[in-house]
Amino acid sequence: MELLVNGAKTYCYTGGKAFDAAKPTVVFIHGVLNDHSVWILQSRYLANHGYNVLAVDLPGHCRSAGEAPSSVEEAADFIAALLDAAGVQKAALVGHSWGSLIALEAAARLKERVTHLVLVGTAFPMKVSPMLIEASLNEPEKALSMVNVFSRSTLAAPPSVLGAGTWVYGTGMALGRRVLASNTAVNVFHRGFVACDRYANGEVAITTITCPVLFVLGAQDQMTMAKSAQPLITKARASGKAVRVTTLPVGHHQMSETPEATLFAIRDFLNAPTGQPAA
Repeated sequence: MELLVNGAKTYCYTGGKAFDAAKPTVVFIHGVLNDHSVWILQSRYLANHGYNVLAVDLPGHCRSAGEAPSSVEEAADFIAALLDAAGVQKAALVGHSWGSLIALEAAARLKERVTHLVLVGTAFPMKVSPMLIEASLNEPEKALSMVNVFSRSTLAAPPSVLGAGTWVYGTGMALGRRVLASNTAVNVFHRGFVACDRYANGEVAITTITCPVLFVLGAQDQMTMAKSAQPLITKARASGKAVRVTTLPVGHHQMSETPEATLFAIRDFLNAPTGQPAA
């Protein structure tokens, strides 16, 4: 599905189903050097179980035109514009890594327009190693290799969303190269890392949201360690939000290493009665 957002063509994967304004909508937001495809199982399942799905390629990434966001705040404004372009009054937001910060900031700005917030592989502050930031600018292949090692709990993953026998490291490298090559004007790798590193509004945003929030964390995550999400969890609970936390025995790429557990956590959260006690 293509939408015109801020005057630029924007691609959203809909899980193979036609958009139906009568159904609830879930927006999936990818992380740095990723695209909509990282949500392939979760988005297809929900699209076939009563939801509209908009798994977006962020501006300047792969199939979406426009200027690549240089900050979390810019990307959050894009999500608001995306909902307007799609004619969606209310939606759940699901974000991974950088996308989790974007979803958080968008939920804080959009208030009651966001029904549920899911933060996968999140942390605040989401500081990025200076070495990684430098490498993403000057040695992107080296940085991409580092990220794909750090993001996985094992390089010999069990059968996953990608199918039995899939080489998850090689798949991650191929995706990163494709996303980087999709924008010859801007290094979206470096720009995304800098945006994560500089975002400072997380604790304010989590107290400003008006919806329940689910944290999906990786116990072996080396990119955004599970303990680094604790400031957001603590602030959310202290401000009276309905909070759920699911910790999975994997690394940073929960969607492919534990695709079903990640899906079920999201599905059960979306289907739970609003205001249900934290699990």
